[in-house]
Amino acid sequence: MNKTPLTVTGAEQLRMELHKLKTVERPSVIAAIAEARSHGDLSENAEYDAAKERQGFVEGRIKELEGKISNAQIIDPRLLDADGRCVFGATVQLEDMDSGQSVTYQIVGDDEADIKEHKISISSPIARALIGKYAGDIAEVQAPGGVREYEIIEVRYV
Repeated sequence: MNKTPLTVTGAEQLRMELHKLKTVERPSVIAAIAEARSHGDLSENAEYDAAKERQGFVEGRIKELEGKISNAQIIDPRLLDADGRCVFGATVQLEDMDSGQSVTYQIVGDDEADIKEHKISISSPIARALIGKYAGDIAEVQAPGGVREYEIIEVRYV
């Protein structure tokens, strides 16, 4: 399996979610199943069916997170020495060439991407257009509304 890049923060978030699933959610579901069983006939027991469905979701998510964490390549952006180049983990300040608006994004793994937090996935069109470029370069991004051009103002590793 290929290694999946994650920032230190993203890896910690996945570990925290996994810990919560194992220590809080799993025991809660087991208790709900036991409670539903105590009500008797399982063939028409909606509580039991719901608890079993929830158990399947929790166990599936635990497996998924364990796989992601075991295949993670954890990258600390502060330790990068990319000589000002846009790479995974870099925080990039851009200026839209059409509107003149400035925006800052951090390039992160797929699981930690959150546009509200200004974190974009390494596999997004804008991140793919930025990778390998330097401050002062122009990145052309194929957007749904056509090609957008962004000038890279600054590249930081924080």
